[in-house]
Amino acid sequence: MAVLERVSTTPTIARASRAAGPGLALAGVATVVWSGSFVASRALHDSVPPVQAAFWRWVIALVAAAPFAARETWRGRALIRRHFRFLLLAALLGVTVYNTLVNQAGLSTSAGNMGMIMAASPVLMALYERLGGQRLGARRTTGMLVACAGVLLLVSKGSLAPRFAAGDLWMVAAAVSFASYSALLRRRPAELGGLAFLFTTFALGALMLAPVYGVSLAVQGGFAATPGTVGPLVYVGVLSSAVAFFAWNKAIALIGAARAGVVYYLQPVCVALLSFALLGEATGPGQLLCMALILGGVVLGSRR
Repeated sequence: MAVLERVSTTPTIARASRAAGPGLALAGVATVVWSGSFVASRALHDSVPPVQAAFWRWVIALVAAAPFAARETWRGRALIRRHFRFLLLAALLGVTVYNTLVNQAGLSTSAGNMGMIMAASPVLMALYERLGGQRLGARRTTGMLVACAGVLLLVSKGSLAPRFAAGDLWMVAAAVSFASYSALLRRRPAELGGLAFLFTTFALGALMLAPVYGVSLAVQGGFAATPGTVGPLVYVGVLSSAVAFFAWNKAIALIGAARAGVVYYLQPVCVALLSFALLGEATGPGQLLCMALILGGVVLGSRR
């Protein structure tokens, strides 16, 4: 019986090993692209209201994804109706709420802090999977804790009593929303294709934002369509939405939310480099030391 069990589990282990490389690479692509979205959100903070930025992000994402996903979505309309409540919840967490909170945070905190706080979301992803009965393993747990320590030191600047700006608290809420979305992806119906899932959640998320967008227009007015506003919106709509979400969802399907979440710890490093290059936000020696902890945790936690 023991021999039969070893033989039966060997193909599963082999498939998991083959999926590890592509899964980690896709998680890395999504992380790097999303790092740029924090910089874009910060760049738009004084020119585009947060709800309007979120709404146009998903309208642009829908237009970008339509040539690739519209036909598959139409063919799967019966499945979409069957799993509508699941899709609605995924759209609420990953599209409507998460990105609006990120834009709101950009009003009162730096892009660097946004990336650092969001790097805590993999801890929640791992906790969700542990509650679901999945074992994380000692090496992955250790890597996660090391990276998390680096994030905490970055945010607190080495202080035992860190002071959070209002934007930091908005980012904490965004991290909870994104972690919940990532954990929910593990329950995605297998028969529902990735493109149809993305396109449907983009559409539902934009529809839920539409009434709030109308209120924002009435109260705050619109924004001027200039290269400084349209450029960042196109970036977050095409790359950070259509491309990055597809890569992230595929990575979770291959390697799980907890392991993909470890790669997500690279985000503070990417955001710090981009915010320094594009926004002039400085990175000091203490931050570099903490980033080394984050990178070490990523390397340790992403190994099998």
